[in-house]
Amino acid sequence: MSKWTAGLAACVTVLVSLAAPAPAAQAGRAADVPVYPAVGPATRFLDHAALLGDVAEPQWYEANIPFVDLPDADIQATYYYRWRTYKEALKYAGPGDGWIVSEFLGPVGYSAPYGGINAAAGHHVYEGRWLRDRRYVDDYLDYWLRGSGAGPKPATDQLNDNTTDWAHQYSFWAVDAAVARAEVTGDWRFVAERMPELERQYAGWKATNFDSELGLYWQTPVWDAMEFTASSYQSDDPYHGGDGYRPTLNAYQYGDARALAELARKIGDPRKAARYDREAEALRRATEKHLWDPRSSFYKHVMRDGNPQLTPIADREQIGFVPWYFHMPPARDAVAWQQLTDPQGFAAPYGPTTTERRSPWFMHDALAGCCRWDGPSWPFATSQTLTALANQLIDYPAQPYVDAGDFYDILRGYALTQRKDGRPYVAEAHHPDEDRWIYDGRGHSEDYNHSTFNDIVLSGLLGIRPQDGDSVRLAPLAPASWDHFAAENVPYHGRNLTVVWDRDGTAYGKGKGLRVWIDGVLRHAQGSLRPVTVTFGARPQALPGLVDDAANVTETGYPAATASYTWRGDKAADAIDGQDFHLDVPATRWTTYASPNPSDWLAVDLGAATVVSDVRIVFYDDGGGVRTPQAYALQYQAADGTWRDVPGQRRDPAVPVGRAINRVLVDPPLTTDRLRVVTSRTDGGAVGITALQVWRKPDPGVSVAFEGLTDGAIAVKAGATVTATTRVTGRAEVSLHVPRGWTAVRAQRHGTRTTWRITVPADADLGAGPPIRALATGRDGVSGAVAPTRYVFDPADFPVTLWDDDFSTDRTAGYRLDKPVPGEADPVLGVSGGALTAGTDRRAFGVLAAPVATGTRGAAIVVEPRSFSGADPEDSLFLGLSASSRDNAMAWYNNHFGSSGADVRVAGADRPEATGGCCAAVRWQPGDRFAVVLQGGHLTTWLEHEGRWTGLHDAPVGNAVPPADLGAWSPAVGLRLDRGTIALDRFTVLGR
Repeated sequence: MSKWTAGLAACVTVLVSLAAPAPAAQAGRAADVPVYPAVGPATRFLDHAALLGDVAEPQWYEANIPFVDLPDADIQATYYYRWRTYKEALKYAGPGDGWIVSEFLGPVGYSAPYGGINAAAGHHVYEGRWLRDRRYVDDYLDYWLRGSGAGPKPATDQLNDNTTDWAHQYSFWAVDAAVARAEVTGDWRFVAERMPELERQYAGWKATNFDSELGLYWQTPVWDAMEFTASSYQSDDPYHGGDGYRPTLNAYQYGDARALAELARKIGDPRKAARYDREAEALRRATEKHLWDPRSSFYKHVMRDGNPQLTPIADREQIGFVPWYFHMPPARDAVAWQQLTDPQGFAAPYGPTTTERRSPWFMHDALAGCCRWDGPSWPFATSQTLTALANQLIDYPAQPYVDAGDFYDILRGYALTQRKDGRPYVAEAHHPDEDRWIYDGRGHSEDYNHSTFNDIVLSGLLGIRPQDGDSVRLAPLAPASWDHFAAENVPYHGRNLTVVWDRDGTAYGKGKGLRVWIDGVLRHAQGSLRPVTVTFGARPQALPGLVDDAANVTETGYPAATASYTWRGDKAADAIDGQDFHLDVPATRWTTYASPNPSDWLAVDLGAATVVSDVRIVFYDDGGGVRTPQAYALQYQAADGTWRDVPGQRRDPAVPVGRAINRVLVDPPLTTDRLRVVTSRTDGGAVGITALQVWRKPDPGVSVAFEGLTDGAIAVKAGATVTATTRVTGRAEVSLHVPRGWTAVRAQRHGTRTTWRITVPADADLGAGPPIRALATGRDGVSGAVAPTRYVFDPADFPVTLWDDDFSTDRTAGYRLDKPVPGEADPVLGVSGGALTAGTDRRAFGVLAAPVATGTRGAAIVVEPRSFSGADPEDSLFLGLSASSRDNAMAWYNNHFGSSGADVRVAGADRPEATGGCCAAVRWQPGDRFAVVLQGGHLTTWLEHEGRWTGLHDAPVGNAVPPADLGAWSPAVGLRLDRGTIALDRFTVLGR
């Protein structure tokens, strides 16, 4: 190529095809990948359909879970119910993080990105280690070790002010869980490759919570996920609890050190293994010395402050059993277990209790409201205790305090606890003596994924004890009276393990006694239930990775879902939120219930085009008002705006089915940015969708990334041209895809790097941060990267001054005073010395709404604080929009905690889906200014320091209030403080 033709090629506009085949991607299209992992050679002794009952998507269970058959119908029913709740908790967080396991089915304000909470993450890994599809827990571990869950968090009182990353927000036995999972899957390469991250997780606790003089870790009870405990009530802060040396974190770190030693031996580093073994042993000795109370024969909380003798508290708490979860105590400490069945200890019909009954703090205020761990039955702790008890009974010498009968009785009680109205159900906490959940918030606590059950059934009751070698140990704790039980096709070391106990051979017709099959072949038989180790070779197999380009778990920005009609109780965005479950409360679906239309559609705007080859749709069907459509069409939007049927469709199944995956394979693959599903029923009934997914198969040998991003985004401005750089590894052809109306030009290419010029139209709506997508098409798939765009605030972009108050005169009478929190006092307002002051000697809150409206073209609201009060905890500035005391959309900055977020209230009700989550760490300095920019239904928060504006937070307020309505709300500034005075120098509203 001559220099002339090369130069011409460099200047050619990249054609961003909105509806074009992608023939180069055909070899690696997602259609080549099966929906579920193959079960492989297996036994077929049990009636799986009958055992599952009426579950949505039974194919998922058939492909993933071990099937059990138990004489105890209640334990068995709870077992299959808990697999349903685990499936519900699987959330696809997007291409960056993949799958995570949620604790709550709906969002909470104190979670890590996308809703992750590490408090029960160890439970999630232990439970999920038995799934055949390893990608769920692979991604989840990476989320906490390498992904968003390992990222920085504000060090605030609400989020744990002692730690600065999400993976250390709550106590967490991450390394132990990762290694325990490898003992089931046989995939040691996965954890070995993450050794540096696992070591960093372990070391993080040493950096913040380790007392080197005592050789012990300390923790604040609330960051053990245990507020209002018996130990907490004996401090001056019953909610958080006094810092203390606790059996929990010390046992977790012991387990993690032992796991790191085991992993180091696996990778051939005996020196490192010896170091971690020494640290584990030192921690075990220190725990025995200081936390074991010989007077009461129990591990206890020891107050850290004001306790020079390190005297344990008088009360036994259930956390004293946690050390056995990690095989930490010596055999002589087994005497502690007699408290588990003691009527004055932890025994309860719906127990165990979290605090012993003889404690004066037992059930103290426990019925006054959530959440108090001073007596209620808590599944989190129950599952820890049962796992610990199984370890005591199987792995320790015999002792006279507890036996397999006690294990079964407590497990059965735990199963019966998980009931509501006679049906399986798990919430946050249960009354220990009454058949009722006491912490059970509607739309919040349903199917609470904060514990294990199935892991206890498999590894405890049925005694499948995972090993790090090519073997499995069987040591069932099943009652001696049971004549039969079976665990069929347990995914273990890449094979199918089936264990059958049939005392006389009549239950299953496969012979008498205990029999073991590997991949459908009988490998061992014996007449009794005595423990046995069965050896066989491991065969872990990797599964191909997939990316869902339509997922948007935050329901903000892009991809964006819209619909022709949506029932008022549902949302179009819920169909692409990365979750797929079929509950009424909470719900995650789009439906057309009560629609006046003969046909309705659900559309997804990807923001920038991608390769479409595998579309999956799950229709909601409640058997009543919402039914499976009789027909549906899958369409794309062409460049001229018309909707056309996607060509080359192959459907499986051919006719729509409800509560299962309807897969549409597109061959050849299509490159487009907008898809929609058009549904119809001839009877005029309503339809619904719980999941709309667009899966793409990346080439494992190819990666593409954006370089030189500012705060993870490409800075853009309407009417301007910017540059972006992509870098590709591996053999692939790169293309850049931008939002409709934008253009991209390949400006320069040097080796693996390509520089692009991107022109943004003057009328572009940048509020939602439309994405730019790079695709690298290789031989085995299409790898991709997405960079959000971000408007960079410049006051010059808003040249019209709508309101400006420099407080040179007192204009407060012209403002409306709104009161978002009823009952809080009004601050005492004054204007003097060119400043507005708000003072109080008690909690006060007032919002000053200016007598103007922002309009619909966007606005910027700027405030310059002079000083804050120094009060604790409220020393806060609010900035945004207010329509009344009950209707506000305001960013906030809390000077005490150094954090910023947003609150949105409509008709007096909080709207968390419009706040953008929590929170940004920021520290104001004198001379800094805050601004909020309202455009495109988004309220973004900015801080100016030394003349440079930096973005802090994005709140999608349009999720709660239509943007047109927001334009009529008043720009406002709010001041909330507990004492002292806050002063402002200026308040300005700018428009276009």
